Amino acid sequence: MENVDSPQWDATEFLRQPLLECAAQVKALAGDAELAEIFLRGMRNTLETTLTRDQDGTTFAITGDIPAMWLRDSSAQMLPFLRFLGPDGGADAAELFHVIAGLSRRQFAYIAQNSYANAFNQRANGAAYDPEDGCSDPWVWERKYELDSLAFPLWLAHAVWRRTGRSDVFDGAVHGVLRTMVDQIRLEQNHEDNSPYTFVRKTDLPSETLQRDGRGPASGFTGMSWAGFRPSDDACVYSYNVPGNLFAAQALRQLAEIAAEVYGDAALAADAASLAQEMADGVATFGVVRHPLHGDMYAYEVDGLGNTLLMDDANMPSLLSLPLTGAIAPDDPLYLATRAFILSAENPFYYEGSHAAGIGSPHTPPGYIWPIALAVQGLTTTDRAEKLRLLQLLRDTSGGTGMMHESFDPTDPEQFTRPWFSWANSMFAELLLDYCAIGDAA
Repeated sequence: MENVDSPQWDATEFLRQPLLECAAQVKALAGDAELAEIFLRGMRNTLETTLTRDQDGTTFAITGDIPAMWLRDSSAQMLPFLRFLGPDGGADAAELFHVIAGLSRRQFAYIAQNSYANAFNQRANGAAYDPEDGCSDPWVWERKYELDSLAFPLWLAHAVWRRTGRSDVFDGAVHGVLRTMVDQIRLEQNHEDNSPYTFVRKTDLPSETLQRDGRGPASGFTGMSWAGFRPSDDACVYSYNVPGNLFAAQALRQLAEIAAEVYGDAALAADAASLAQEMADGVATFGVVRHPLHGDMYAYEVDGLGNTLLMDDANMPSLLSLPLTGAIAPDDPLYLATRAFILSAENPFYYEGSHAAGIGSPHTPPGYIWPIALAVQGLTTTDRAEKLRLLQLLRDTSGGTGMMHESFDPTDPEQFTRPWFSWANSMFAELLLDYCAIGDAA
C-alpha cells in the first residue's frame, strides 16, 4: 500500500434522496416517525463521519471514537447499504458501489500487508493501541488474530459481487490474498505445531493478552481453525471459537465460488471447499454438547482437549447470529436449542433490567447489554411482532441520543459506553429494513 492524501469528499448529499425516500417508506410501514428518524440519522452518520475516500480509490472506515479500521467492523457497517446496490440502481447505486468496492480493496490490501492483524491505520504512521505490543508494522493498529477478521472481508466482497455482477475488486493481487487466507486458516488448524503467531501485551487483564508466552491456551487438533481472540477483541478462553469457525467455513465456501467463477482457479476452489468442510465437521464433532435442559446445542468455545465454554457474546459472529453468518437455518433444531439457552439466564452474559433484557459481553461493564445483540435477535427471528418489539426497545434505550451505543445499562439506559457506534447504527438500520421488507438481505 502507498501513503496517499485523501481528497475532499463531501458525503452530505451522497445517497441523500434515496435515504429520504427510504425513511418515508419506513415511517409508513413501521408506523413510527422516531424509528425512521433514527434510521436516517444512523445511515447518514456512517456516510458522513466514518468513511474517507482516498486518491487510490480505496475507502477507509472507522467505527466510532477510535482512529483505526477494523476488518470486521468496517464490513458489518456496510450491511444495510448493500440493500441499495444493484445492477440497475442508477447513479447513486454506482457511487455506492465505488465506496463499498473501495472498502473491500483496502481490506484485501491490509490482509496482504499483515494477515494476522485485526485493525489498521489509514497511513503507515506507526500509531498503535499499545506501542509496546511489539508489532513493527507501521500500518497495524493492533495485531490480535481473530478468525472473523478474515471471514468478514470475504463475506462483503462476495455480497457485492453477487448483487452487482461486478468483479472489479478481484484483481491479481486479491487472487494472491485469497490463497494466503486459505493457507493461514489451514495452518491454524494445528496451531500448536505449525503457527508462528504469538501475542503478548503487558497488562494484568487476561482478556488482553495470550498465556504461554503469547501462544494462547493449549489446544488439540479438531479440524476447526484456531484463533487467539474473539470478535469482541477479548482473548479466547478456549481457542476454537464455534461461531467464528462456522462463519469462516461459510466464507470459505464463498471464496471457492470466487476462485472458480472469477479466477478459474479450480485448485484454490477445491482447497477452500475442502477446508470449509473440515471445519464444519470439526464443529459437529467437538463443538456440539449435551445440555441437561436444552439437549444438543452449540458450545461457544472448545479446546479439543475436553473443555467447553457455554455462553454467547454480543459481538458478531455469535451463536445467536448463526442464521446470518454461519449458513444455519433459523428453524434448525440445534440452533433453536442454542438460542433458547443463550436468551436465558443460563447464559452468563444474558442480562435483564427494568428497561431491557439481552446479551452483553465481558468486553463492557457487567450487566450492560448490546444494541448489536438486540438487532441480531430481531434479525434471526421470523416473528414480526418480536422484530417490532426489539426495534421499539432499541428506540427507547438510546439514552435520549437517538443513536445506538456499544452497550447500555438495562436499568438506566442513559448510562452507556461509546456515544455512538457505527456498527450498532447499521445493525439497527438492517433490522428496520428487514422488518419493512425493503431491499434484499445480504
